Amino acid sequence: MLDLGGRRQRAVLARLVVAGGRAVPVGTLIGELWPGEPPAQALATIQGYVSRLRRALEPGRAPRGEAGVLVSAPPGYALRAEPGQVDSWRFEALVKSPAQASPAAEWELMETALGLWRGPALAEFADLPWAAAEAARLEELRLVAAERRAAAGVALGRSAPLVADLEAHATAHPMREEAWRLLALALYRAGRQGDALAAVRRARGLWREELGLDLPAALRRLESDMLAQAPHLDPASAPGNEPAVKGEELRVVVADDQALVRTGLRVVLENEPGLAFAGEAEDGEQAIGVVRAVRPDLVLLDIQMPRLDGLTAARRILAEPAPPKVVMMTTFGTDENLYAALRAGVSGFVLKTSPPEQLVAALRAAAAGDALIDPAVTTRLIAAFAGRFDPKAPPELAGLSDRHLDMVKLVARGLTDRQIAATLSLPEPEVSGAVAGLLDRLGLFDRAQIVVLAYESGLAGRTGSVP
Repeated sequence: MLDLGGRRQRAVLARLVVAGGRAVPVGTLIGELWPGEPPAQALATIQGYVSRLRRALEPGRAPRGEAGVLVSAPPGYALRAEPGQVDSWRFEALVKSPAQASPAAEWELMETALGLWRGPALAEFADLPWAAAEAARLEELRLVAAERRAAAGVALGRSAPLVADLEAHATAHPMREEAWRLLALALYRAGRQGDALAAVRRARGLWREELGLDLPAALRRLESDMLAQAPHLDPASAPGNEPAVKGEELRVVVADDQALVRTGLRVVLENEPGLAFAGEAEDGEQAIGVVRAVRPDLVLLDIQMPRLDGLTAARRILAEPAPPKVVMMTTFGTDENLYAALRAGVSGFVLKTSPPEQLVAALRAAAAGDALIDPAVTTRLIAAFAGRFDPKAPPELAGLSDRHLDMVKLVARGLTDRQIAATLSLPEPEVSGAVAGLLDRLGLFDRAQIVVLAYESGLAGRTGSVP
């Protein structure tokens, strides 16, 4: 991490970032850093800040060499970084980019943009007018990105999972027409027509109370179409709800010694958009061979199979270069085996008795790197192994910040990134990045291993405090 000095020195860099590559006169910098009466040595102080920032930004530059990033641009200075080197510039470029041809591409674009968000913009300088104005502008862009992402998600058939986020969005920003339109549409396509109409009624009440106006025309048309059950609102007719093309599918290998189970899972996978049946095996040894041959994204692996059991097969599959995610199936299984599988790095467990929609949700969660341990299995494992101490547990836990320790505890409870974000009042992309950083720092393969580590180290337990 770069050492950018004290608050005012960082404010100089922030002000140049806000300028977007344009020159900022020295007089403007002085007036905006010291509103009111600047000190007598303000010019010399600014020059000192610039000199130190140049050393931090270009540590390899010769002492008297010409600066290439923070440059002199009479009558002031400018930041000449590449667009991709400054998160706020890249974020703005992504959000202002034209709508993508397909909802899937639009979703990915806005996911990338929102992934660059690190919390309230310029919060450190909120008392400075220029920073407050820029923070408001970037926040508006963030809301646009969130709405573009949600619109793409609704078009992709992801309405039900988006409802909670859209509810929070509309509540936090009640005068945003697009927030209410997306919430009502998502509710309708999730099969909740009454709730969808109620959302429009809530919006109408707010508009009348706050503005003395009726709803905007787009919301009135949506309400009328929902009452008439217009065909174009049917999820099946929504753009982007056609089956995913092969290149976008998650390819799944199924390994189970029971032919009936394999056949049933094949039917589920072949009829689920975005998932593809990539191969099957009836024992662990076959599973390893099939995985090597077809290089799937996911492996659905029975924990108890003849010749080579699922636990041993999982260990060997995960030891391969760039391994797929492994989800283990169990009817009952022994706690020792389940616990050992978690330690090996499997993404989690599903019960064979789970309904098809739960199996599909589990596969998607595993592919996304999110929480995936069946609650019934989790409860058993925690009850059996909470507080078990492993002297080989990574000592890096001792160096984690309180916030990261809280995150480890919440992961140990089986919470998803979205649930952790809500619990800690953090943006979901920040939580996802932090969990990925924890895995890298602790040398772990999968978040399920964080669960094991939390219990083995005593950080979490049946009586331990979890936020």
